[in-house]
Amino acid sequence: MSAPPKVDGVEIAGPWQDGYEQVLTPEALALLADLQRQFGPRRAELLQRRAERDAELAAGALPDFLPETAAVRDGDWRVAPVAPGLADRRVEITGPTDRKMVINALNSGAKVFMADFEDSNTPTFDNLVTGQLNLRDALLRKVDFTSPEGKTYALADEVATLVVRPRGWHLPERHVLVDGQPVSGSLFDFVLYMTTSAQVALDAGIGPYFYLPKLESHLEARLWNDVFVAAQDALGLPQGTIRATVLVETILAAFEMDEILYELREHSSGMNAGRWDYIFSMIKKFRTRGAEFQLPDRVKVTMTVPFMRAYTELLVRTCHARGAHAIGGMAAFIPNRRDVEVNDAALKAVRADKTREADDGFDGSWVAHPDLVPVALEVFDAKLGDRPNQLDRQRDDVQVTAAQLLDAKATPGDVTEAGLRNNVSVGIQYLESWLRGGGAVAIFNLMEDAATAEISRSQVWQWVHNGVVTAEGTPITADYVRQLEGEELDKVRSAVGDQVYAKGRYDEARELFEQVALADDFVDFLTLPAYDRLG
Repeated sequence: MSAPPKVDGVEIAGPWQDGYEQVLTPEALALLADLQRQFGPRRAELLQRRAERDAELAAGALPDFLPETAAVRDGDWRVAPVAPGLADRRVEITGPTDRKMVINALNSGAKVFMADFEDSNTPTFDNLVTGQLNLRDALLRKVDFTSPEGKTYALADEVATLVVRPRGWHLPERHVLVDGQPVSGSLFDFVLYMTTSAQVALDAGIGPYFYLPKLESHLEARLWNDVFVAAQDALGLPQGTIRATVLVETILAAFEMDEILYELREHSSGMNAGRWDYIFSMIKKFRTRGAEFQLPDRVKVTMTVPFMRAYTELLVRTCHARGAHAIGGMAAFIPNRRDVEVNDAALKAVRADKTREADDGFDGSWVAHPDLVPVALEVFDAKLGDRPNQLDRQRDDVQVTAAQLLDAKATPGDVTEAGLRNNVSVGIQYLESWLRGGGAVAIFNLMEDAATAEISRSQVWQWVHNGVVTAEGTPITADYVRQLEGEELDKVRSAVGDQVYAKGRYDEARELFEQVALADDFVDFLTLPAYDRLG
């Protein structure tokens, strides 16, 4: 049995397993400690600034484009040239880092696989460490998998380019302590990939590439850039080796897209329209502002409603003006081969969604399931032909105002009992899966992750705390939500059977859902109290 390495000021608090020494090396832990000590205080200051801005918004303030950074928005600058393996990103697939998923995603026919340590991953210590091993083995082409049924999985000759999403700045990693304090989850995931796989990726002809989630300001992007510079120096890599795509998935980041690209310009490879977290952010940031920012049922908040349309068009214009890729949002549908009618209708909607993105100038888009790769490829192949992207398509016709970005009120649709029931059921079912270690789960033919669950629980909180009445005339109260919880869990019990239900964590998930959906104080991210319940 191996033992954790001894590094000054570092304590491994998570359960140790053989094989971890391949990832949690003295070099990795020393670099993690250095970066945590150097950048941890700035991270804490930026998180405090988030809280201050939330208070300002609750008091009636509205975000706007920053006057102090007008020179950046008006300046003539571009991001770094396209890195190897990232010129053609017409379809990207996302998912967690378990061995089977890694193989299937890399083999899917997509151009890029975003290996996720964030919203589709439950951050158990084993998930995090073995996930890093799986990614290294994939880059070495030594990854394989045999299912309990005896089916074998191995890499094809041609695979997707690997890009890694570490956790957001707000998440801690309590299983590793530096000077007695939990390290940043962002730094933990980033450092382990850099020390385990950066050189392996370079040897494979690509590089250490990242997706950066949940940014709320260009100052948070500056922090990432400074981390990149320090890590490359420490590992002897040329500056600019790292490339990062930023997920624009908060309403505040939408006002600072130019500035975020500018801060990361030596390391930037574009931006992505992170649709689900963006909707969550709109609800969260204006949750106390009443009808002005009240959204209808989750299913009605599509990419064509005014505030979503404004944000995505601005993203394409901003990225292409700077030579950066613009990647479209997630298609979360999970094909249902048993219901042809449902399947055909959903695939038609996915095709229409991807067609809109291609026509708007996006260079590619996301899917959650391998069966959707051919659909998205067909659309982008028709638009791009032999071209790798649409970077030459400038959207000078797009002019987006702050009022358009904030126009939630123009979203058509009602708040209905069906929408409330769906939020309650999805929220509890997702949390139950998350608590058992599954951060991505198919519910009602959609791939749910933390971002989509955030929409469900935050809408419930907003509707309860703003006294919303359903279209059917029922006031949405905490007691009514609890009634629906019981009814929806009865449906789940009937569907899965008493034995499976008893082995699950449904009662705990219900308790957790009430904590994040009904408590007086709004919990910033459901993954924070959920993380406290992990072993």
